[in-house]
Amino acid sequence: MYGYVRPGNSQPAWLFPFVVIIVLILSVLPLARLAIAGIAALSNGGLGAVLRDPALWSATYYTLVTAILGTLISLAIGCTFAFLLTLTDIRGKGLLSFLFVLPMMIPPQVTALAWVQMSGPSSPLLKALHIAPPLGSSQPLYSVGGISLLYGVQHAPLVYLALRAGLMALPRDGVEAARLAGAGSLRVFRDIILPLSLPGIIAGAAISFVSCTGNFGIPVILGIPALIYTLPTLIFTKFSAFTSRTFGDVVLLSAIIAIISVAGLAIQDRALRGRDYRVLGLSGASAAFELGGWKFLVQPLLWLCLFFILAAPFFALLAGALVPAYGVPLTIKTMSASAFYEILFRQAVTRTAFVNSLSLAAGTALCLLVVTVLAAYALTRRKDLLSRIVSSLIEIPYSLPGIVIAVSFILVFAAPIPILHVTLYGTIWIILIAYLSSFFAVGLKPVVSAFHQLDPALEEAARLAEAGGGLSISSCH
Repeated sequence: MYGYVRPGNSQPAWLFPFVVIIVLILSVLPLARLAIAGIAALSNGGLGAVLRDPALWSATYYTLVTAILGTLISLAIGCTFAFLLTLTDIRGKGLLSFLFVLPMMIPPQVTALAWVQMSGPSSPLLKALHIAPPLGSSQPLYSVGGISLLYGVQHAPLVYLALRAGLMALPRDGVEAARLAGAGSLRVFRDIILPLSLPGIIAGAAISFVSCTGNFGIPVILGIPALIYTLPTLIFTKFSAFTSRTFGDVVLLSAIIAIISVAGLAIQDRALRGRDYRVLGLSGASAAFELGGWKFLVQPLLWLCLFFILAAPFFALLAGALVPAYGVPLTIKTMSASAFYEILFRQAVTRTAFVNSLSLAAGTALCLLVVTVLAAYALTRRKDLLSRIVSSLIEIPYSLPGIVIAVSFILVFAAPIPILHVTLYGTIWIILIAYLSSFFAVGLKPVVSAFHQLDPALEEAARLAEAGGGLSISSCH
């Protein structure tokens, strides 16, 4: 009835073609349309000029350096929080986890602006506390290190979510057996938990690297003032000075970003190839480590880290919004809420923006909730070249700057859809489709990490018990 792919595989025959169709619509179609427009522009002899431009290679260098450093920082922060909040007896795990993933929900431009407001000689918050650097001092965030630091802060929740999904599936009976055999906590972590956590760690590193490569908001705020251009900000400058060569330049720059992202994914695939991380047994968070007296040191350190990651930048941004002009110190006399009144109550466009943003966010989340589970199941149960190609195609839109994705979908939907004669251009639906394309990879990675640790034998048992494809998936996973 369900038409399984082949004997011994509980995957329904329709599932992988369904995933391929989704990827064709969200990834292949817009990118192919942009490529066609770019090739047409480059055919006039503009390719050589782009490749000879020193700005291209400088932007490529800064993109790689900041992405690698940002990934290392996000790994250090994300793995630390994932292990401590998932496997230890720290109190307030729910609140700590919620606060830790908040930076991922904040637009990178806002994150960069908040950190700029928190540091430097013009910070209203530092001036109010009388600890601001002297006027004329350089802004430390306007540097490669500053960009990398904010990359790490912004994308650490991605590592956390990818790793936590795997940690929650760890078999508690294996950990308990090791403890009964006399293994200490450090040895259990080193010999059992850490090896089984590698899929989540590697998946988190891959999605963090891709995110850093395509991040636009942070380098546009921190990099351009210091003349540090990454590939996304270089694309932005190309669009700002629109010429007949712009599409050709953008296609080439986007192709370089895509190549870098696919190379990162290839490294991830190579690291996991030939290893089997599937586990059997009861899973759950009960395989926890008791910190004992260390709890009174570790827990305040986690809260202190969250204060500098989340609270301090927020208060700095709030202080900047309460002063009448940039650089004015925050005092009782200078404090004013007129900016909030103007934005929230006098400008109707703000209310419209809130409704549109919440609707798009909810719609994107609901659609991806269904699609990512099906896609992760289909891709992890296939080990062929086609599944790896589909996985790479899912990652590419997320690695590209939003402006590139926007132009791609405009080119696709500028004309009415054939047969249907419906125009999506100028409607909220084209934004929803672009969101699905951009964030498909974010929702997919944690689910893929969890599926890698589940043994297909459970599905086979359900299939032999005559459970349908959908029932076996929901029952076993």
